Amino acid sequence: MTTYVYGIARGEVRDLGDRLLGIGDPPLPVRALNQGELAAIVSDCPPELKPRRRDLLAHQHVLAEVSDSRPVLPMRFGSVSSSDDDVRSVLAEHADRYQDQLSRLADRVEYNVKVVHDEDAVLHQVLAEEPELRVMAEANRAAGGGTYEERVRFGELMASAVRAREVRDAKLVEEALAPAAEDVRPGPESGGWFLSLSLLLAKDGADPLLTAAADVERAHPWLKLRINGPLPPYSFVDS
Repeated sequence: MTTYVYGIARGEVRDLGDRLLGIGDPPLPVRALNQGELAAIVSDCPPELKPRRRDLLAHQHVLAEVSDSRPVLPMRFGSVSSSDDDVRSVLAEHADRYQDQLSRLADRVEYNVKVVHDEDAVLHQVLAEEPELRVMAEANRAAGGGTYEERVRFGELMASAVRAREVRDAKLVEEALAPAAEDVRPGPESGGWFLSLSLLLAKDGADPLLTAAADVERAHPWLKLRINGPLPPYSFVDS
């Protein structure tokens, strides 16, 4: 049975008992592997580990429960080691690095911001900024839609202009939000969003970020921001 790792805590952990359950079906009991001044929060790993919603939530719940009483360095979902002994060996070998990261991330949380264009609004914005595209659109409209080749060419130019807009808007959003955070890193990749940012904040420091995001949407109505948090600071744990 391999060992599933939820996170690394500072100090000895002796009080988990059987009260905390983690991933698996049925849920597997969580235990601590103490090594020096660190403890890995682990459970057995199911034979077939998949990112099911129940297991993703269980992973996060374990981290939230343990971090209520002590600093915890969160591991991303799917962190697996071959055995308990291997986990203890890694803790011993990299103890100083883990302690440094625990100090850096103490009382810190992560917020993830994903950004997408409002499709109709960004097309209007592109046409307003690109006279040549606007002329082509008006010519095609006057010709009853234009020929097939003209429609394809117009579509290609519009798609290129929207991609260029995504690059500019990604920079705009990051520059607007970064001052509200202690650190900014690329967020987890996912489909449908042209930008995913992870921002490191103090636990009670979300208001400036939320205000900056609202200001961005108000000033640039073709942008839609989705903010998720607070989360454990996964993106800021150095492997």
